Amino acid sequence: MSDPVQIIPADQETAAPEPGVGLCLSGGGYRAMVFHAGVLWRLYETGLLKTSNRISSVSGGSITSAVLALKWKHLSFDAARIQSDFVPHVINPIRSLASETIDAEAILLGVALPGRISDRVAGAYEEHLFGKATLQDLPDEPRFVINATNVQSGALWRFMKPYMRDYRVGSVPNPKVSLAQAVAASSAFPPVLSPMELRLDPNDFTPNSGLDQQRKPFTSKVVLSDGGVYDNLGLETVWKRYQTVLVSDGGGKLSAEEEPKSDWARHSFRVLNLIDNQVRSLRKRQVIESFQSEARKGAYWGIRTDIRDYGLTNALDCPLERTTELAETPTRLKRLDDGLQERLINWGYAVCDAAIRCHYDKTLPAPSGFPYPSAKV
Repeated sequence: MSDPVQIIPADQETAAPEPGVGLCLSGGGYRAMVFHAGVLWRLYETGLLKTSNRISSVSGGSITSAVLALKWKHLSFDAARIQSDFVPHVINPIRSLASETIDAEAILLGVALPGRISDRVAGAYEEHLFGKATLQDLPDEPRFVINATNVQSGALWRFMKPYMRDYRVGSVPNPKVSLAQAVAASSAFPPVLSPMELRLDPNDFTPNSGLDQQRKPFTSKVVLSDGGVYDNLGLETVWKRYQTVLVSDGGGKLSAEEEPKSDWARHSFRVLNLIDNQVRSLRKRQVIESFQSEARKGAYWGIRTDIRDYGLTNALDCPLERTTELAETPTRLKRLDDGLQERLINWGYAVCDAAIRCHYDKTLPAPSGFPYPSAKV
């Protein structure tokens, strides 16, 4: 069986994963951001969120993860207080952002005025969610990892509180990068929102911490794209570390085209999406095979999952035709109406519940209903 992550020269190939739980939140624009909010809701209720050792994210998942990280110190992790605790601190800010369209304005202003589109997206994140918070405002535990792709080195760039790093370029300890910039880099999905540039001082890097590219311009200007370009599930930093892995996949699926465009720009974009779709599908299969073979513990659930596949008689009612409609929500940072937000949260909550009760902890009690009962899915 193939491993779903790549061994790199900085890894110890014989190192066994240590006890602990890692949670992975995929990309997928606002669709994934809101879907993952429902996932966190159920994990909060069950107590599993509090016991997570690492939360790794890409793209839309990084928006959700960063809100959780910034609010972590305010949470009681008391399920009885969820409506006065978790919902106002985590759910409401995410829903507030999901009510704003930020990609179209960023693109229009980025074309018309000086500055990068990704910088305008970062400005929107700062305005609506993170203010002046930096990576140093993240909690020490659990470890939050916000992933982007380094376009120069072709490697994963990890934003964390203790350091940010690329194994080829090196490590910067205690980075002061704003949380809005880190999330904007992680969610800079190509071609329109990518790239995000970081201007750094080469002297800030830990000496000899990079494999082969710890030199200018790699250490002075870092060119970043969406974390999903390299690792569409946010899997790598968790899989290499912990025995138990929970994977929440809010990613999209390539749709068929009867008449593919033949001009070079749109045809190239279509081909790149085909490649991305195949890589995503392969990684997903390898993760599931690892769970089935008991090489790893954990569970995978996706926005396109058929909840009936879990075989639970008391799973929440989620008809496939309705959840498939939710999965078709475009991968955009475009306003979602309140009803769609509530259905996406309900669906993330329900499929996460079914997956963990079927494959991870069969002793967990079934939920009494959806977070938003009248919306259903």
